[in-house]
Amino acid sequence: MTQRITVIVSMLALLALQGAPPALADDKDKLVGTWKLVSAISEELASGQKTNIYKGAPVGFIAYGADGRVMTIIVDSPRQKPAGATATAAEAEALFRSMAAYAGSYTIKENQIIHRPDASWNETWTGTDQVREFKFDGERLIIATSPSPNPFTGKMSVRTLAWEKIK
Repeated sequence: MTQRITVIVSMLALLALQGAPPALADDKDKLVGTWKLVSAISEELASGQKTNIYKGAPVGFIAYGADGRVMTIIVDSPRQKPAGATATAAEAEALFRSMAAYAGSYTIKENQIIHRPDASWNETWTGTDQVREFKFDGERLIIATSPSPNPFTGKMSVRTLAWEKIK
Protein backbone atom coordinates (compact mmCIF):
# COMPACT_ATOMS: atom_id res chain seq x y z
CA MET A 1 0.00 0.00 0.00
CA THR A 2 2.79 2.43 0.95
CA GLN A 3 4.61 1.65 -2.29
CA ARG A 4 1.44 2.30 -4.30
CA ILE A 5 0.94 5.71 -2.62
CA THR A 6 4.60 6.58 -3.27
CA VAL A 7 4.18 5.74 -6.97
CA ILE A 8 1.00 7.82 -7.25
CA VAL A 9 2.57 10.81 -5.47
CA SER A 10 5.67 10.53 -7.69
CA MET A 11 3.54 10.46 -10.85
CA LEU A 12 1.57 13.51 -9.71
CA ALA A 13 4.78 15.36 -8.95
CA LEU A 14 6.15 14.57 -12.41
CA LEU A 15 2.96 15.80 -14.05
CA ALA A 16 3.09 19.04 -12.05
CA LEU A 17 6.71 19.63 -13.08
CA GLN A 18 5.91 19.24 -16.76
CA GLY A 19 4.06 22.58 -16.84
CA ALA A 20 1.01 23.34 -18.94
CA PRO A 21 -0.87 20.52 -20.61
CA PRO A 22 0.19 20.06 -24.26
CA ALA A 23 -3.04 21.57 -25.65
CA LEU A 24 -2.55 24.78 -23.63
CA ALA A 25 1.12 24.97 -24.58
CA ASP A 26 0.19 24.51 -28.27
CA ASP A 27 -2.45 27.26 -28.02
CA LYS A 28 0.05 29.65 -26.44
CA ASP A 29 2.63 28.91 -29.13
CA LYS A 30 0.01 29.53 -31.83
CA LEU A 31 -1.16 32.71 -30.08
CA VAL A 32 2.26 34.38 -29.79
CA GLY A 33 2.75 37.10 -32.39
CA THR A 34 0.93 40.12 -33.76
CA TRP A 35 -2.61 39.90 -35.10
CA LYS A 36 -4.58 42.36 -37.25
CA LEU A 37 -8.30 42.92 -36.66
CA VAL A 38 -10.48 41.77 -39.57
CA SER A 39 -13.97 42.05 -38.06
CA ALA A 40 -15.75 43.21 -34.92
CA ILE A 41 -19.37 42.09 -34.51
CA SER A 42 -21.84 42.58 -31.67
CA GLU A 43 -24.73 40.13 -31.28
CA GLU A 44 -27.64 41.45 -29.23
CA LEU A 45 -28.86 38.62 -27.02
CA ALA A 46 -32.57 39.54 -26.93
CA SER A 47 -33.03 39.77 -30.70
CA GLY A 48 -30.04 37.88 -32.13
CA GLN A 49 -29.33 40.94 -34.31
CA LYS A 50 -25.70 41.21 -35.40
CA THR A 51 -24.12 44.60 -36.10
CA ASN A 52 -20.65 46.00 -36.59
CA ILE A 53 -19.27 47.28 -33.31
CA TYR A 54 -17.64 50.28 -34.94
CA LYS A 55 -19.18 52.87 -37.30
CA GLY A 56 -16.48 52.47 -39.94
CA ALA A 57 -13.82 49.89 -40.73
CA PRO A 58 -11.81 49.51 -37.52
CA VAL A 59 -8.04 49.29 -37.54
CA GLY A 60 -6.67 47.17 -34.75
CA PHE A 61 -3.72 45.12 -33.61
CA ILE A 62 -3.17 42.76 -30.72
CA ALA A 63 0.28 41.39 -29.84
CA TYR A 64 0.86 38.39 -27.58
CA GLY A 65 4.37 37.81 -26.26
CA ALA A 66 5.91 34.51 -25.19
CA ASP A 67 6.57 36.29 -21.88
CA GLY A 68 2.84 36.46 -21.10
CA ARG A 69 2.37 40.12 -22.06
CA VAL A 70 -0.35 41.52 -24.33
CA MET A 71 -0.81 44.91 -26.01
CA THR A 72 -3.78 45.98 -28.10
CA ILE A 73 -5.13 49.03 -29.85
CA ILE A 74 -8.28 49.40 -31.91
CA VAL A 75 -9.45 52.61 -33.56
CA ASP A 76 -12.55 53.23 -35.62
CA SER A 77 -12.07 54.73 -39.04
CA PRO A 78 -12.25 57.23 -40.36
CA ARG A 79 -11.47 59.31 -37.28
CA GLN A 80 -11.79 63.06 -37.48
CA LYS A 81 -8.47 64.84 -36.98
CA PRO A 82 -8.58 67.87 -34.69
CA ALA A 83 -8.98 71.16 -36.53
CA GLY A 84 -5.95 72.67 -34.79
CA ALA A 85 -2.69 71.57 -33.22
CA THR A 86 -4.52 70.79 -29.96
CA ALA A 87 -7.83 68.95 -29.82
CA THR A 88 -10.81 70.75 -28.34
CA ALA A 89 -12.65 69.01 -25.50
CA ALA A 90 -15.29 67.73 -27.95
CA GLU A 91 -12.65 66.53 -30.43
CA ALA A 92 -10.68 64.78 -27.68
CA GLU A 93 -13.84 63.06 -26.41
CA ALA A 94 -14.74 61.86 -29.92
CA LEU A 95 -11.22 60.47 -30.39
CA PHE A 96 -11.34 58.75 -26.99
CA ARG A 97 -14.74 57.21 -27.69
CA SER A 98 -13.58 55.78 -31.02
CA MET A 99 -10.77 53.64 -29.64
CA ALA A 100 -9.73 50.96 -27.19
CA ALA A 101 -6.18 50.30 -26.01
CA TYR A 102 -4.47 48.52 -23.16
CA ALA A 103 -1.35 46.60 -22.17
CA GLY A 104 -0.80 44.02 -19.48
CA SER A 105 -0.45 40.31 -18.93
CA TYR A 106 -2.43 37.35 -20.19
CA THR A 107 -3.02 33.75 -19.21
CA ILE A 108 -4.77 30.90 -20.96
CA LYS A 109 -7.21 28.67 -19.09
CA GLU A 110 -8.86 26.02 -21.27
CA ASN A 111 -10.85 27.96 -23.91
CA GLN A 112 -10.47 31.29 -22.12
CA ILE A 113 -7.85 33.96 -22.42
CA ILE A 114 -7.63 36.34 -19.49
CA HIS A 115 -6.18 39.80 -20.10
CA ARG A 116 -5.08 41.77 -17.01
CA PRO A 117 -4.48 45.37 -18.12
CA ASP A 118 -1.74 47.25 -16.27
CA ALA A 119 -2.54 50.38 -18.30
CA SER A 120 -5.72 51.13 -20.23
CA TRP A 121 -7.48 53.85 -22.20
CA ASN A 122 -10.43 53.10 -19.91
CA GLU A 123 -9.18 53.23 -16.34
CA THR A 124 -12.03 51.01 -15.13
CA TRP A 125 -10.30 48.09 -16.91
CA THR A 126 -6.88 48.68 -15.32
CA GLY A 127 -6.09 45.95 -12.78
CA THR A 128 -9.14 43.83 -13.69
CA ASP A 129 -9.48 40.45 -15.36
CA GLN A 130 -10.92 40.76 -18.86
CA VAL A 131 -12.06 37.19 -19.53
CA ARG A 132 -12.66 36.20 -23.15
CA GLU A 133 -13.52 32.97 -24.90
CA PHE A 134 -11.08 32.19 -27.71
CA LYS A 135 -10.60 29.68 -30.48
CA PHE A 136 -8.63 29.28 -33.66
CA ASP A 137 -10.58 29.03 -36.91
CA GLY A 138 -8.07 28.14 -39.60
CA GLU A 139 -5.66 31.09 -39.71
CA ARG A 140 -7.94 33.30 -37.62
CA LEU A 141 -8.06 33.96 -33.90
CA ILE A 142 -11.62 34.48 -32.66
CA ILE A 143 -12.08 36.25 -29.32
CA ALA A 144 -15.52 36.80 -27.77
CA THR A 145 -16.72 38.54 -24.63
CA SER A 146 -19.03 36.95 -22.12
CA PRO A 147 -22.61 38.27 -22.29
CA SER A 148 -22.47 41.83 -20.98
CA PRO A 149 -23.88 45.29 -21.73
CA ASN A 150 -22.62 46.69 -25.02
CA PRO A 151 -20.55 49.79 -24.09
CA PHE A 152 -22.13 51.76 -26.97
CA THR A 153 -25.80 50.71 -26.66
CA GLY A 154 -26.12 49.30 -23.14
CA LYS A 155 -27.96 46.24 -24.50
CA MET A 156 -26.88 42.75 -23.41
CA SER A 157 -24.67 41.32 -26.12
CA VAL A 158 -21.63 39.26 -27.03
CA ARG A 159 -18.89 41.06 -28.94
CA THR A 160 -16.76 38.88 -31.21
CA LEU A 161 -13.51 40.01 -32.80
CA ALA A 162 -11.73 38.09 -35.54
CA TRP A 163 -7.98 38.53 -36.06
CA GLU A 164 -5.49 37.35 -38.68
CA LYS A 165 -1.85 36.80 -37.78
CA ILE A 166 0.65 39.13 -39.40
CA LYS A 167 3.38 37.10 -41.05
